[in-house]
Order: sequence, then C-alpha cells, then structure tokens
Amino acid sequence: MAKVSKNLPKKSDQAVRIDIGISEKDRAAVAHELSKLLADSYTLYLTTHNFHWNVTGPLFNTLHQMFMTQYTEEWNALDEIAERIRALGHYAPGSYKQYADLASISTPENVPDATEMIHTLVLGNEAVAKTARAALKRGEAANDAPTVDLLTRRLDIHEKNAWMLRSLLA
Repeated sequence: MAKVSKNLPKKSDQAVRIDIGISEKDRAAVAHELSKLLADSYTLYLTTHNFHWNVTGPLFNTLHQMFMTQYTEEWNALDEIAERIRALGHYAPGSYKQYADLASISTPENVPDATEMIHTLVLGNEAVAKTARAALKRGEAANDAPTVDLLTRRLDIHEKNAWMLRSLLA
C-alpha cells in the first residue's frame, strides 16, 4: 500500500486548505477589494453596453463602435476578476443586489444624449480606476503578485479609455 504524505488532506476532509503564501486574512481583504472592482466593472460594462444600443446623433457610428470595443473588453475582464477572487478562496459576487451594494458607480435611469454618454463613461472609467488602485494597494501589501498584475492591466485599460473618451469632449 502506498504511503500518504502527512501534508496531504485525508479523503474525509471537506475541503483542501489554501496554502499559497498569503494568509487567510490577507486573501479575504484582497478578495473584498476585488469584489468591489467586479461590481464597478460590471456596472460600467452594463452602462457601456446600454449606450452602445442607444446612442444617436452625428457621431453614431464612431461611438457605437467605440462603445462595443469597450464593453467587449470589459465583459472579458469580468471573468478574470471573478476567477481571481475564486483563486483566493472566496466566492465572487454575482447578483444585481450584491453589485449595487458594492459598486461606487450607478447606472443612469434614462438614456442621455451622446455627449452625456461620453461624460458618464469618462467618470465611470475613472471610478473603476480608483477602485482598482485601492485594490492594488491591498494586493501589494499582501505580496499578491497575480492580483497586482491583473490590477495593473485594469488600470491601464480604464485610464486609457477615460483619456480617449475625454478627448471626444475637447
């Protein structure tokens, strides 16, 4: 009969303890910050997609395409953020109520004109960048390199999106 290492869990154990070099307390703190980022990101995704569907005016084609590029990128990022939360041993939020409770941004109640859409998306991207920056500090403090990498990429994208959108308002 093969020997079983003392470090391996027994078959009767409910779950395998996470031991990735980050304490449970730090993993919980990072996951909480990432959950706020996920909520803000989902809210921004939903707003951007809504504007893609409903934009009108002389810049219709330009904005329709730009919004589609941005919401598609944002949609793909949602999965990456949620999966990082799961890798840290926590459940990712996934309901509108959870997102409303965690998000720092809200969705507009009415369909604004194109200029207001652009302005709203500038503010939304900046808000997501601020949320990512707060999470980045928590990830750095926990020496969580994968989270830091993810957040650095998210910051780059949202700061660039805000700049591009802001340029349309000049």
